[in-house]
Amino acid sequence: ALQADLIVRVIEGERVQTGRLSPVAPTMPLAGAESAWTVAATFLRLGIEHILTGYDHLLFIAALVLLVGDFRRLVVTATAFTLAHSLTLAAAVLGLVHIPPAPVEALIALSIAFVAAEIARHGEGAAGPRPWVMAFAFGLLHGLGFAGALSAIGLPQQAIPMALISFNLGVEIGQIGVIAVLLPLVALLRGLALRWPRWAPALAPYAIGSLAMLWTFERVAAFWG
Repeated sequence: ALQADLIVRVIEGERVQTGRLSPVAPTMPLAGAESAWTVAATFLRLGIEHILTGYDHLLFIAALVLLVGDFRRLVVTATAFTLAHSLTLAAAVLGLVHIPPAPVEALIALSIAFVAAEIARHGEGAAGPRPWVMAFAFGLLHGLGFAGALSAIGLPQQAIPMALISFNLGVEIGQIGVIAVLLPLVALLRGLALRWPRWAPALAPYAIGSLAMLWTFERVAAFWG
Protein backbone atom coordinates (compact mmCIF):
# COMPACT_ATOMS: atom_id res chain seq x y z
CA ALA A 1 0.00 0.00 0.00
CA LEU A 2 1.16 3.53 -0.73
CA GLN A 3 2.42 5.50 2.25
CA ALA A 4 3.22 8.75 0.41
CA ASP A 5 2.13 10.74 -2.62
CA LEU A 6 3.67 9.79 -5.96
CA ILE A 7 3.71 11.56 -9.31
CA VAL A 8 3.42 8.97 -12.08
CA ARG A 9 4.21 9.48 -15.78
CA VAL A 10 2.98 6.97 -18.33
CA ILE A 11 4.70 7.22 -21.75
CA GLU A 12 3.23 5.43 -24.74
CA GLY A 13 4.78 6.61 -27.99
CA GLU A 14 3.89 10.27 -28.34
CA ARG A 15 1.36 10.09 -25.54
CA VAL A 16 2.47 11.12 -22.07
CA GLN A 17 0.20 11.27 -19.06
CA THR A 18 1.01 12.59 -15.60
CA GLY A 19 -1.05 11.68 -12.58
CA ARG A 20 -0.90 11.66 -8.81
CA LEU A 21 -1.25 8.56 -6.64
CA SER A 22 -1.85 8.81 -2.91
CA PRO A 23 -2.76 6.50 -0.02
CA VAL A 24 -6.37 7.67 -0.43
CA ALA A 25 -6.43 7.33 -4.25
CA PRO A 26 -3.81 4.70 -5.22
CA THR A 27 -5.02 4.34 -8.83
CA MET A 28 -5.61 6.65 -11.79
CA PRO A 29 -7.38 6.23 -15.13
CA LEU A 30 -5.28 6.13 -18.27
CA ALA A 31 -6.76 8.17 -21.07
CA GLY A 32 -5.86 10.72 -23.73
CA ALA A 33 -2.58 12.54 -24.07
CA GLU A 34 -1.49 14.76 -21.26
CA SER A 35 -1.99 18.49 -21.60
CA ALA A 36 -0.28 21.37 -19.88
CA TRP A 37 -3.51 21.90 -17.95
CA THR A 38 -3.23 18.41 -16.47
CA VAL A 39 0.21 19.21 -15.07
CA ALA A 40 -0.97 22.65 -13.89
CA ALA A 41 -4.02 21.27 -12.10
CA THR A 42 -2.03 18.48 -10.41
CA PHE A 43 0.69 20.73 -9.04
CA LEU A 44 -1.67 23.58 -8.15
CA ARG A 45 -3.56 21.16 -5.92
CA LEU A 46 -0.30 19.86 -4.45
CA GLY A 47 0.78 23.41 -3.58
CA ILE A 48 -2.47 24.20 -1.78
CA GLU A 49 -2.38 20.90 0.10
CA HIS A 50 1.26 21.41 1.07
CA ILE A 51 0.42 24.69 2.79
CA LEU A 52 -2.75 23.44 4.47
CA THR A 53 -0.96 20.35 5.82
CA GLY A 54 2.43 22.01 6.43
CA TYR A 55 1.96 22.95 10.06
CA ASP A 56 5.29 24.75 10.41
CA HIS A 57 4.54 27.02 7.43
CA LEU A 58 1.01 27.63 8.73
CA LEU A 59 2.37 28.57 12.15
CA PHE A 60 4.88 30.98 10.60
CA ILE A 61 2.08 32.74 8.67
CA ALA A 62 -0.04 32.94 11.82
CA ALA A 63 2.89 34.47 13.71
CA LEU A 64 3.36 37.07 10.95
CA VAL A 65 -0.32 38.00 11.16
CA LEU A 66 0.01 38.54 14.92
CA LEU A 67 3.28 40.46 14.65
CA VAL A 68 2.35 42.83 11.82
CA GLY A 69 -1.35 43.34 12.49
CA ASP A 70 -1.92 46.24 10.10
CA PHE A 71 -3.47 45.09 6.81
CA ARG A 72 -1.34 47.20 4.47
CA ARG A 73 1.95 46.28 6.11
CA LEU A 74 0.86 42.65 6.24
CA VAL A 75 0.29 42.69 2.46
CA VAL A 76 3.81 44.07 1.91
CA THR A 77 5.28 41.58 4.37
CA ALA A 78 3.47 38.62 2.81
CA THR A 79 4.54 39.77 -0.67
CA ALA A 80 8.18 39.86 0.44
CA PHE A 81 7.84 36.36 1.91
CA THR A 82 6.26 35.16 -1.33
CA LEU A 83 8.97 36.65 -3.53
CA ALA A 84 11.74 35.18 -1.39
CA HIS A 85 10.43 31.63 -1.21
CA SER A 86 9.65 31.71 -4.95
CA LEU A 87 13.32 32.49 -5.66
CA THR A 88 14.80 29.72 -3.53
CA LEU A 89 12.12 27.22 -4.56
CA ALA A 90 13.00 27.74 -8.23
CA ALA A 91 16.75 27.77 -7.58
CA ALA A 92 16.65 24.53 -5.60
CA VAL A 93 14.34 22.68 -8.00
CA LEU A 94 16.45 23.72 -10.99
CA GLY A 95 19.61 22.51 -9.25
CA LEU A 96 21.23 25.92 -8.82
CA VAL A 97 21.55 25.47 -5.05
CA HIS A 98 21.61 22.36 -2.92
CA ILE A 99 21.28 22.36 0.88
CA PRO A 100 20.56 19.21 2.91
CA PRO A 101 16.90 19.16 4.02
CA ALA A 102 17.52 18.32 7.70
CA PRO A 103 19.19 21.63 8.70
CA VAL A 104 16.70 23.55 6.54
CA GLU A 105 13.76 22.04 8.42
CA ALA A 106 15.40 22.80 11.78
CA LEU A 107 16.04 26.41 10.77
CA ILE A 108 12.45 26.80 9.56
CA ALA A 109 11.24 25.80 13.03
CA LEU A 110 13.74 28.21 14.59
CA SER A 111 12.44 31.03 12.36
CA ILE A 112 8.96 30.53 13.83
CA ALA A 113 10.39 30.76 17.34
CA PHE A 114 12.17 34.00 16.39
CA VAL A 115 8.93 35.62 15.18
CA ALA A 116 7.13 34.43 18.33
CA ALA A 117 9.88 36.03 20.44
CA GLU A 118 9.38 39.30 18.54
CA ILE A 119 5.66 39.21 19.36
CA ALA A 120 6.39 38.53 23.03
CA ARG A 121 8.96 41.33 23.13
CA HIS A 122 7.06 44.07 21.30
CA GLY A 123 3.43 42.95 21.56
CA GLU A 124 0.91 41.94 18.92
CA GLY A 125 0.68 44.32 15.98
CA ALA A 126 3.90 46.07 17.04
CA ALA A 127 6.35 44.97 14.36
CA GLY A 128 9.27 47.23 13.56
CA PRO A 129 9.25 49.67 10.63
CA ARG A 130 10.43 47.05 8.11
CA PRO A 131 8.89 43.64 8.90
CA TRP A 132 9.19 42.77 5.22
CA VAL A 133 12.98 42.50 5.59
CA MET A 134 12.60 39.73 8.16
CA ALA A 135 9.87 38.07 6.09
CA PHE A 136 12.07 38.12 2.97
CA ALA A 137 15.03 36.60 4.83
CA PHE A 138 12.95 33.80 6.32
CA GLY A 139 11.09 33.35 3.02
CA LEU A 140 14.38 32.32 1.40
CA LEU A 141 14.65 29.60 4.02
CA HIS A 142 11.06 28.42 3.69
CA GLY A 143 11.47 28.20 -0.10
CA LEU A 144 14.12 25.56 0.42
CA GLY A 145 11.62 23.63 2.53
CA PHE A 146 9.03 23.83 -0.25
CA ALA A 147 11.66 22.61 -2.70
CA GLY A 148 12.43 19.60 -0.53
CA ALA A 149 8.76 18.60 -0.53
CA LEU A 150 8.44 19.13 -4.27
CA SER A 151 11.60 17.16 -5.03
CA ALA A 152 10.32 14.26 -2.93
CA ILE A 153 7.15 14.15 -5.05
CA GLY A 154 8.98 14.47 -8.36
CA LEU A 155 8.61 16.78 -11.36
CA PRO A 156 7.61 15.95 -14.93
CA GLN A 157 10.83 16.64 -16.84
CA GLN A 158 9.03 17.85 -19.96
CA ALA A 159 6.96 20.39 -17.98
CA ILE A 160 9.16 21.63 -15.13
CA PRO A 161 8.32 25.35 -15.60
CA MET A 162 4.56 24.66 -15.62
CA ALA A 163 4.78 22.37 -12.60
CA LEU A 164 6.93 24.84 -10.68
CA ILE A 165 4.70 27.83 -11.41
CA SER A 166 1.55 25.88 -10.59
CA PHE A 167 2.93 24.52 -7.32
CA ASN A 168 4.06 27.98 -6.25
CA LEU A 169 0.68 29.44 -7.19
CA GLY A 170 -1.01 26.75 -5.12
CA VAL A 171 1.19 27.66 -2.16
CA GLU A 172 0.16 31.31 -2.54
CA ILE A 173 -3.52 30.46 -2.74
CA GLY A 174 -3.13 28.47 0.47
CA GLN A 175 -1.30 31.33 2.20
CA ILE A 176 -3.87 33.92 1.12
CA GLY A 177 -6.66 31.69 2.37
CA VAL A 178 -5.00 31.32 5.78
CA ILE A 179 -4.42 35.08 6.08
CA ALA A 180 -8.01 35.80 4.97
CA VAL A 181 -9.28 33.62 7.82
CA LEU A 182 -6.84 34.68 10.54
CA LEU A 183 -6.74 38.45 10.03
CA PRO A 184 -10.48 39.10 10.61
CA LEU A 185 -10.44 36.65 13.51
CA VAL A 186 -7.57 38.45 15.22
CA ALA A 187 -9.22 41.83 14.59
CA LEU A 188 -12.47 40.53 16.09
CA LEU A 189 -10.75 39.25 19.23
CA ARG A 190 -8.88 42.52 19.67
CA GLY A 191 -12.10 44.51 19.29
CA LEU A 192 -14.10 42.59 21.88
CA ALA A 193 -14.91 44.73 24.91
CA LEU A 194 -13.74 42.14 27.40
CA ARG A 195 -11.46 42.34 30.39
CA TRP A 196 -8.73 39.97 29.32
CA PRO A 197 -6.32 38.66 32.00
CA ARG A 198 -2.97 40.45 32.02
CA TRP A 199 -1.24 37.32 30.79
CA ALA A 200 -3.62 36.82 27.85
CA PRO A 201 -1.56 38.76 25.25
CA ALA A 202 1.44 36.54 25.99
CA LEU A 203 -0.48 33.29 25.53
CA ALA A 204 -0.30 33.09 21.71
CA PRO A 205 3.40 33.98 21.26
CA TYR A 206 4.51 31.69 24.08
CA ALA A 207 2.44 28.81 22.72
CA ILE A 208 3.78 29.37 19.18
CA GLY A 209 7.35 29.75 20.42
CA SER A 210 7.20 26.66 22.64
CA LEU A 211 5.89 24.48 19.82
CA ALA A 212 8.47 25.89 17.41
CA MET A 213 11.33 25.17 19.84
CA LEU A 214 10.03 21.64 20.37
CA TRP A 215 10.18 21.12 16.59
CA THR A 216 13.66 22.66 16.51
CA PHE A 217 15.01 20.28 19.16
CA GLU A 218 13.35 17.28 17.48
CA ARG A 219 14.79 18.17 14.07
CA VAL A 220 18.27 18.87 15.42
CA ALA A 221 18.18 15.56 17.33
CA ALA A 222 17.25 13.85 14.06
CA PHE A 223 20.66 14.85 12.65
CA TRP A 224 22.17 12.06 14.72
CA GLY A 225 19.11 9.78 14.60
